[in-house]
Amino acid sequence: MSLNEAKLIGHVGRDPETRYLPSGDAVVNFSVATTDKWRDKTTNEQREATEWHRVTAFGKLAEIIDKHVRKGTQVYVSGKIVTRKWTDQSGVEKYSTEIKADTLQMLGGKPAGAEDGESYSRTKPADQPAPSSLAAMDDDIPF
Repeated sequence: MSLNEAKLIGHVGRDPETRYLPSGDAVVNFSVATTDKWRDKTTNEQREATEWHRVTAFGKLAEIIDKHVRKGTQVYVSGKIVTRKWTDQSGVEKYSTEIKADTLQMLGGKPAGAEDGESYSRTKPADQPAPSSLAAMDDDIPF
């Protein structure tokens, strides 16, 4: 048995970039920042560290993200971790790790044309809401 699942709550770092495959399906790429906060036991100072995550979505979910998500939007994203490998023009192998989103839920506000907490899924609107504790975490994110 194995499990490949990623769940993020964070803020979008830049406007999503959308392109279209030869099939006509949309592909969107964007980044999400997650921030951990803690108190340093030695100095008693508040500390934080921000991690940036690349996120990709396809099809109808990509179209919805393109329409509703902008830099600064707080989102809940779930999907799986995918690592891509390619060779650049000089022959050097490169790797990129990203989250392939299956579900996205906008948090912390009402984007144009969307209801608060509205969820979207790659295949159909999500029937299951994000855990209720997500709303309580809104104050912990420094954006």
